[in-house]
Amino acid sequence: MKVISLALMAILFSGAFYTIGSNSTEAVAGHAITADMSTIIQNTDSPYGEDSVLCVRNWSLYAEYHRQRNFEMAWEPWRYMFEHCPKATRNIYLHGAAMASYFFNNETDPEKQDAWVDTLMMIYQQRIEHFGEEGFVLGRQAARLYQVRPNRVQELYDLTERSIELQGMSTEAPVLIINFQSVIWLTESGLLEQDAIIEAFDRATNIIDYNLEFNPEDERFFIPAKNNIRSMFEPYATCEGLVQVFGPRFEENPDDIELLHRITEMLDNAGCTGEDLFFYATQKLYEIQPDAESAFLMGRLESDRENWQSAINYFQQAADQYTAVDPERHKDRIFRAYWQMAEISYRQLQRLPRARGYARQAHETNPTDGRPLILIGEMYAASAAECGDDEFTRKTAFWPAVDKFNQAAGVADEPAVRNRARELAGVYRQYFPSGEDIFFHGYSEGESYRVECWINRTTTIRAR
Repeated sequence: MKVISLALMAILFSGAFYTIGSNSTEAVAGHAITADMSTIIQNTDSPYGEDSVLCVRNWSLYAEYHRQRNFEMAWEPWRYMFEHCPKATRNIYLHGAAMASYFFNNETDPEKQDAWVDTLMMIYQQRIEHFGEEGFVLGRQAARLYQVRPNRVQELYDLTERSIELQGMSTEAPVLIINFQSVIWLTESGLLEQDAIIEAFDRATNIIDYNLEFNPEDERFFIPAKNNIRSMFEPYATCEGLVQVFGPRFEENPDDIELLHRITEMLDNAGCTGEDLFFYATQKLYEIQPDAESAFLMGRLESDRENWQSAINYFQQAADQYTAVDPERHKDRIFRAYWQMAEISYRQLQRLPRARGYARQAHETNPTDGRPLILIGEMYAASAAECGDDEFTRKTAFWPAVDKFNQAAGVADEPAVRNRARELAGVYRQYFPSGEDIFFHGYSEGESYRVECWINRTTTIRAR
């Protein structure tokens, strides 16, 4: 089973996590002690105990020691505040959690460490009692517990489940990750049903996608969270399990747009596009909402069923609509649509000029992919025999073919694509005309040469 990576842990539990957003309720007020303390503590609406003077005195002591990071001296006056002045300031709980974590980290006795963990949990619970924000604070409590006792799985699950229930779309990224990991652990232990993993993944993905769309400033948290949750989900994303969970939902609510999007997305990501559920959900989605995404999925369906021209029509519709809405945001989908049209046009329909046009559009959409250029090179090489009328001219198409392979090797980001392009360039370079053939036909190496036929490209003469 995959677990949260160390790199992601660093992101999730950095100081940044505890101060997300300018309006974060975790922002810590200044430490300065003013004459207003007594006024705050004597507020008749808050139970600060019988001696407000002692609250002011201990507040001043603990705050000053905490400012100096002298936690040993700060602890006793802080504890007085915690027990007798619980509503004086939210900082009691922010500072208390930080100090208890410090003592835990510097303690070697396991029993005393457990006591500090219990103190930590008590601090969060009392914060909820006096300052509310239950869902938010439970999420922070779970994150802190994961740091100090990641093996307390049931407690992590209970805390995060309640936090997500209360926070909904406002749930923070680390809470979703901890929850999903705890669901996996409990499922593998036989304490939850297998479909709990799919349910938790569905819920987490929905919340993450919402925040990526409406809270882009927090994408540095939600993008790693999405990737990590997907990675953990991979071993459990079986087609049978997904159909078992979502099949009854589809039958009950076949016109639910949100459900249709979720079904098609999850089955698509899991490679389950051959399932009947994917077919019916995709058709229904396109029927109700014929937008770019549903058109793209219909293209996939028609391609799987070898309805080639119908697939191209759907892919073209998807590319056009994605481009009209937001081409930069949907760049990957646009590329994939043109790439599929190029592949089908060449490999299935043998419409080479049209396939080249689609491949060029794919390359323009993502110039660093390289695969469209390789495809064009393959088409040029495959046309060599038809694009000449003698032994010499039937070899000239290999020049522009190798040009495309070299171009692909120069722009491709993926090492595998670069290596494939170089491999093909080496293979087809062997089919160049010899120096003698070039000379015999009245040409010289390095000259420009126009390859006719549908290729219609100017290249440079080279010998093998």
